[in-house]
Amino acid sequence: MSYETQGFKLDNSGRRIVVDPVTRIEGHMRCEVNVDEHNVIRNAVSTGTMWRGLEVILKGRDPRDAWAFVERICGVCTGCHALTSVRAVEDALGIRIPKNAHLIREIMAKTLQVHDHAVHFYHLHALDWVDVVSALKADPKKTSELQQLVSPSHPLSSPGYFRDIQNRLKKFVESGQLGPFMNGYWGSKAYVLPPEANLMAVTHYLEALDLQKEWVKIHTIFGGKNPHPNYLVGGVPCAINLDGDLAAGAPVNMERLNFVKARIDEIIEFNKNVYIPDVLAIGTLYKQAGWLYGGGLSATNVIDYGEYPKLNYDKSTDQLPGGAILNGNWNEIHPVDPRDPEQVQEFVAHSWYQYADETRGLHPWDGVTEPHYELGPKTAGTRTKIEQIDESAKYSWIKSPRWRGHAMEVGPLARYILAYAHASQGNTYAQRPKEQIESSAEAINHAIPKALGLPETDYTLQQLLPTTIGRTLARALEGQYCGEMMLADWHELIDNIKAGDRATANVEKWDPATWPKEAKGVGTVAAPRGALGHWIRIKDGRIENYQCVVPTTWNGGPRDVKGQIGAFEASLMNTPMVDPEQPVEILRTLHSFDPCLACSTHVMGPQGEELTQVRVR
Repeated sequence: MSYETQGFKLDNSGRRIVVDPVTRIEGHMRCEVNVDEHNVIRNAVSTGTMWRGLEVILKGRDPRDAWAFVERICGVCTGCHALTSVRAVEDALGIRIPKNAHLIREIMAKTLQVHDHAVHFYHLHALDWVDVVSALKADPKKTSELQQLVSPSHPLSSPGYFRDIQNRLKKFVESGQLGPFMNGYWGSKAYVLPPEANLMAVTHYLEALDLQKEWVKIHTIFGGKNPHPNYLVGGVPCAINLDGDLAAGAPVNMERLNFVKARIDEIIEFNKNVYIPDVLAIGTLYKQAGWLYGGGLSATNVIDYGEYPKLNYDKSTDQLPGGAILNGNWNEIHPVDPRDPEQVQEFVAHSWYQYADETRGLHPWDGVTEPHYELGPKTAGTRTKIEQIDESAKYSWIKSPRWRGHAMEVGPLARYILAYAHASQGNTYAQRPKEQIESSAEAINHAIPKALGLPETDYTLQQLLPTTIGRTLARALEGQYCGEMMLADWHELIDNIKAGDRATANVEKWDPATWPKEAKGVGTVAAPRGALGHWIRIKDGRIENYQCVVPTTWNGGPRDVKGQIGAFEASLMNTPMVDPEQPVEILRTLHSFDPCLACSTHVMGPQGEELTQVRVR
């Protein structure tokens, strides 16, 4: 069943609103919507406006180097492409990594999740919910009381502390230079938080800005740097010597491991005392004001490959299990196999690429990345200055992935719906996400409204979770869960090392002479934005074909050959807007996905011409 047949009909006859560029994301994105006479969105068009081309660059290269290229697809989701790449090569060549390497990779992957989710909420998405200028009107004493209600354990909560932050903010405003808070739609009636909630959230924005730079130092311990930490086909590139020192050339000793533990403790405390309470409080207040769904259909069809196995390479122990759910039926989980050519396919009927037969989708192992930039006859403007896109033709640099022909949503929300469904069917590894979801629903329905003197509600999980607020909440819950899993990984790593295991890499198949003449593999990762897959074909020791199907490709892809729209476009449908000239609602819903167009779009000159050639050894 397509989004288009699930309760709404696309109508592009109304007033057209264009948001270009969509800011506070990674990459280049354009969004156009049609609103009716009541300013309700009746048509949505999401466009990726940049070509990536990494698949083309990788052809003919050494598979062991692929991770270093694909990691630079993006500087925000740093590391996840490298991990996916080495997994794909290891899958193709039959390489199994040591336990220490597995645990270190897990810690690095979860570091990315908790860092990315906190940065996303506070520095990219929170300003869709929080009116920064309104915080100047807040009473610091009442702000302190509010924080004591929603987060009594956070130590930074005195009236004087909030007054100091408010004075800092006032200096920004009076100078006329808002710095990171420039260009917001401050004062819009689309914002519903009281001034005290706004001041509390802005304060935590600044706290998160200081903390996030410390957390990524975990990547520098194990991977040498951040962004773009180093990885290795067969394991990880760091050696272990508990008794060594840095000068002796042992980068991972007990002092460094204790440093990692301290950062994990910080992560857990911040998520528990700040991030989760903020999202629950903001979500409750917006729900009380009637802004839950944002109008659009969310997370009816969801998919993920599964991630965070307790045992190396054992998908049955995934702590966020994968699968697919269709039509909102949480009682039925369909198995997902990224190797199956009938399951994962990419279409280009409305994308700026060309296939020999564009009525058919291609499995990534057989994928083609051949750019073909042409505008539809109804496009307003020129090739270099589009005024209105023609969605009946090709209109995006993003392809349209489908699972068994269905448009799907991926991301932390998809993972949490799947985890809840798995746990409800008895999966012991998914019980913690189920517990998080249920306690969050109780807080939003009862505990927080009661504490704030607001009416209690009885929304079901199926009403609360598949929404714009639910998508934002799932990301926070995953950050909390990843912090907890990191702590368990750290203890297991220490125990394994103390038992005498120092191995961090398996190099038995490092020599291409040991490889088969032809091989193919797939690597998957639960990236911060959703299900990430890399597919590789190797021939005579070189990359014959390489395809990345990334989360924002799933969510932000254009219509397919059947007219099905993707999750970005579907989530905006039927959203009422207070003022289309201040499109807060559009940004709020799109940002809830944390779009990464640098990953999803496949760089070009103004006329589509070749800009330069770069020769490397």
